[in-house]
Amino acid sequence: MKAISTIITAGVLAFFLSTQVYAASTAGYAFEALEHAEEAEKHGKMGHSKELLEHAKKSLEHAQAASKEYAEAQKNEAHKNMDEAIGHLNEAVKHAEMNHADVATKHTEQAIQLIRKSRH
Repeated sequence: MKAISTIITAGVLAFFLSTQVYAASTAGYAFEALEHAEEAEKHGKMGHSKELLEHAKKSLEHAQAASKEYAEAQKNEAHKNMDEAIGHLNEAVKHAEMNHADVATKHTEQAIQLIRKSRH
């Protein structure tokens, strides 16, 4: 009997700990997207298209993961904002590849605002 209660307790504990991990992973993806977007913006303002491109691509990856999790969690407003941010990050990548740091930076700035908005 003691073994069964121990198993049930462990199962309940695992369930509650996994929900915390799920919540943290969504916040983590958005945080990482924001961090890389801010780095991309810094490099863009210095005219460094190559570094801007690297960080914009990483930001895009994390933003896509956050968007997917927002959709699964039915966080509609956050999902909408993150999807708009993804559009700007795609444009930032496209322009950084063409060595248009100024245009890519403007798209990155828009993405940053939307990512921040999605986190609230």
